[in-house]
Amino acid sequence: MQKITPCLWFDNNAEEAINFYTSIFKNSKIGSTARYGEASAKASGRPKDSVMTMTFQLEGQEFMALNGGLIFKFTPAISLFVHCKTEQEVDALFKKLSQNGEILMPLDKYPFSERYAFFKDQFGLSWQLMLSPSQDHITPALLFVNKDCGKAEAAITFYTKVFKNASIQHMMHYEKGEPGQVGTVKHASFLLEGQEFMAMDGPGQHQFTFTEAISFIVNCTTQEEIDYFWNKLSEGGQEVQCGWLKDPFGISWQVVPAVLDKMMQDPKKASKVMQALLQMKKLDIKTLEQAYEQQ
Repeated sequence: MQKITPCLWFDNNAEEAINFYTSIFKNSKIGSTARYGEASAKASGRPKDSVMTMTFQLEGQEFMALNGGLIFKFTPAISLFVHCKTEQEVDALFKKLSQNGEILMPLDKYPFSERYAFFKDQFGLSWQLMLSPSQDHITPALLFVNKDCGKAEAAITFYTKVFKNASIQHMMHYEKGEPGQVGTVKHASFLLEGQEFMAMDGPGQHQFTFTEAISFIVNCTTQEEIDYFWNKLSEGGQEVQCGWLKDPFGISWQVVPAVLDKMMQDPKKASKVMQALLQMKKLDIKTLEQAYEQQ
């Protein structure tokens, strides 16, 4: 299991979106499905027995999708950056993914890439495609704009200190004569627990910012781990509910026990687990296990 799993928030079309994505990307498959029980349906306003979460893989990387309603919407502040080895792959992915979407930067040659595009798909999720002959993977990309522009380097430093198995791969700064403020991050990549992330500062005015529509699940094996990541990531940010928090930069995380997905697969026991979970901010493994074991 990946230590960090991107979670995508949909209205009521997570299953449709996952079927679409897994039909496009290689080495992809649909994993487990959890449905809304009585307690979770009442708390969320979602239909009982409808799909709550689904896990899936794209290019061998794990993701989760959540049907949560219209509360949160995707924005380009967090996108999925796809490195493609050939121009043909860039073109094919663009043709399929961009259909009925919105083009932010058209597929073309740019100073930084021979083949690149930035767009929203039909579900509102933002993608970046780039020709990268030496790479072949999908990377969450964080774009710091408006009041957050200039915070990318501080965020990268923060994350690489919180996660013990972490490193900065490279960092490029804007120089004099370039569109961004001198010294802010033009492009950077970093590793957290073996998973690559990208970050950049976006100059100019933008009509979007970070939202909970994309959050990052930290899968923990012990209560000590949950306590550590909860305390570190929420410091200077905001504790929310049910294991959710916002870090000091406004990015959402879910700090959860890795066994939670298994607990939610049993429809007879999931309701008790959900009732217990709804009472918590930081999750307590022992309390969740006790709820799961109830007859």
